[in-house]
Amino acid sequence: MAERGFSIGEASERSGVKATTIRFYEDIGLISPPVRTSGNRRQYGEEEVDRLTFIRHARELGFEIDDIRGLLAMTERPNASCQEADRIARHHLKGVNHRISQLTLLGKELQRMIDECGHGRVCDCRVIQTLADHSHCQHHQSD
Repeated sequence: MAERGFSIGEASERSGVKATTIRFYEDIGLISPPVRTSGNRRQYGEEEVDRLTFIRHARELGFEIDDIRGLLAMTERPNASCQEADRIARHHLKGVNHRISQLTLLGKELQRMIDECGHGRVCDCRVIQTLADHSHCQHHQSD
């Protein structure tokens, strides 16, 4: 039974990746250019849809394009060590944890600004004062 090809719309629907993003991934070499029909329409197979799904999931987890490129290259060598994949994931996790820490500090600073606001007039507003003068911002003092 011959493999059925999917149009870019069908590949988009199956993978959850927008058609414009699929074209972008082709342009940057994350996926190979698909075969074309006699009418010059793109035709994708199951393998391309699986690859697009992998990329979408990796992007949802916040992996950078270069890391995804490296991870995809590793899938071409299924019996190789996964040490590099672990390294990439650990590095990414370190970055995620750093961003969580920064967001926690930002949340505390915003809460402090709100709590100190007297809810009166703009000229006395602590939120406006803190945004206008970084010396009032405790978040930047901790950096």
